[in-house]
Amino acid sequence: MMDNTSLAVAAPEIFLLLMACVIAMVDLGVKSRLRNLTYWLTMATLAVIAFYTGDLASEGNTAYGFNRMVVSDSMGNWLKCFSTIAMMVCLVYGRPYAADRDMLRGGEMFTLAMFALLGIFVMISGSNFLVLYLGLELLTLSSYALVALRRDNTVATEAAMKYFVLGAMASGFLLYGLSMIYGATGSLDIGTVFKVINSAQVKHNVLVFGLVFIVAGLAFKLGAAPFHMWIPDVYQGAPTAVTVMIGSAPELAAFAIAIRLLVEGMLPLAIDWQQMLVVLAVSSLFIGNLAAIAQTNLKRMLAYSTIGQMGFVLLGLLAGVVNREITFANNAYSSAMFYIVTYVLTTLASFGVILLLAREGFESEEISDLAGLNQRSPLYAGIMSICLFSLAGIPPLVGFYAKLAVLQALIVSGSAFSIGLAIFAVLMSLVAAFYYIRVVKVMYFDEPITATTVAAPADVRIVLTINGALVLILGILPGGLMTLCAQAIVKMLGS
Repeated sequence: MMDNTSLAVAAPEIFLLLMACVIAMVDLGVKSRLRNLTYWLTMATLAVIAFYTGDLASEGNTAYGFNRMVVSDSMGNWLKCFSTIAMMVCLVYGRPYAADRDMLRGGEMFTLAMFALLGIFVMISGSNFLVLYLGLELLTLSSYALVALRRDNTVATEAAMKYFVLGAMASGFLLYGLSMIYGATGSLDIGTVFKVINSAQVKHNVLVFGLVFIVAGLAFKLGAAPFHMWIPDVYQGAPTAVTVMIGSAPELAAFAIAIRLLVEGMLPLAIDWQQMLVVLAVSSLFIGNLAAIAQTNLKRMLAYSTIGQMGFVLLGLLAGVVNREITFANNAYSSAMFYIVTYVLTTLASFGVILLLAREGFESEEISDLAGLNQRSPLYAGIMSICLFSLAGIPPLVGFYAKLAVLQALIVSGSAFSIGLAIFAVLMSLVAAFYYIRVVKVMYFDEPITATTVAAPADVRIVLTINGALVLILGILPGGLMTLCAQAIVKMLGS
């Protein structure tokens, strides 16, 4: 049933869909190489949506629409706001790169980016299995097309094919798991599923069987080992302007769908899915960080780094329920949310520098391409160093506080196993510090291989500087963002 409440709940999605269609039509008459009109219309649309969702999030109200299929709550609206800002930053960084490589012949890049963002919104808002899956497919289909946007590039086409095949398999896992849960509980509504599972009237074996497939599908979307196979190939093969899109906003959607399914829908099964997350977290930290050491390609190194970083997010998610008590849930889930938001912020800046260094006919993808960057541009070398030190978890940067929050969520439970996981995570962070600091050493101590100065359009330079500064400022003053995440999680758990 559609009413005014339902339309209000889905207002960001409706506006985004309408504007994506309008911009696709307007672009037919745009002739400029940089697609200026399309670009500014897209940015204006995203700015309005970011402001609106941020305003909704700060109000903190929870509302359901379309027979409880869609939810608007504080956590979801903040994640929508951050996703929109992340997509805006991606388009600012990626437009000059895409124009140099003839990827803006049509406005497909902007339209596909908006449809990918729409998929992210639907995933975040979904309170029903079908809605979640619909959002997931909209995001992934748009992502496949974005990766293949350079039609004449064999590497990008190969990456798109790998992404498509593995993504289809992961979607199948998730859909099969959801169908098992539906068969056991008789409902597609997440709230109803929670009540049925909590009543203990369903066979536990059937639920766990479905849960295994759901966790496997979620692990693929998060990029957790051993379901990480697509990440290095897609990160390296995709045009860098698309890589930054895949590695930023969709991670927020993956976190949201994990919270919706595992916490809001299947919290009574926490003892089962937490064991699976332990295996995924340990595998991700181990495989991601060790494999990154061997990489010479910067994009591939950051891909394996992402796998390791997702291990920390999973540690936050698995620390919420201890001995069937949810006393520590607020702290654990808010630390995981803080981690994923700050990780996306840092990733945007690091890929922004890589995009900036790429020139027409030259991809700045190898670690050696950054040699002597400090002599060519101290500002951009400084921003890249801040990002790498933050990813390594070195104070006073935001990555340090994010790791500290997750480790504290683990240790506060007091169990020996959780403390052991925290120690393992710290050891893996020490391994990660090696390959991050190696890149800093190349930028500051190696001789430059080219004397070319680094030039950037004004909008790219301003956004990149603000992006790098936020990584430092939020590390020194993390309280505001941490409080925001904590309040959003409290309201989500209480609704």
